[in-house]
Amino acid sequence: QVNLVETGGGSVQAGGSLRLSCQAYGKIVASYCMGWFRQAPGKEREGVARIETDGAIVYADFVKDRFSISQDKEKNILDLQMTSLEPEDTALYFCAMERMGCTRCRDGDCYPNEDFGYRGQGTQVTVSS
Repeated sequence: QVNLVETGGGSVQAGGSLRLSCQAYGKIVASYCMGWFRQAPGKEREGVARIETDGAIVYADFVKDRFSISQDKEKNILDLQMTSLEPEDTALYFCAMERMGCTRCRDGDCYPNEDFGYRGQGTQVTVSS
């Protein structure tokens, strides 16, 4: 069993930065696809960024070079550095991981599927204009 805990959310003004962290507690012995999602009230969940099992990093188009995802395998931490935040980035951000690959796909873009893996409870990001 693996538990994911996200931290680092908060309230910032437009143009500000936040660094989100996802700590994985438990025994991780296989390769995982790990990623960040977000969901705003009344909107569908959307993938933000992910690290695939082969180490490839993929960002959503709306990230526009503003966010950076990184992983510390020794500490089992997945980070998301967010800069140039916009009010449209306001959402609940959560991390997820899936063993051996990502299977939650939309139009060929695949993120971790918590039905076959794990998901945290999320951390709120609020960006004011």
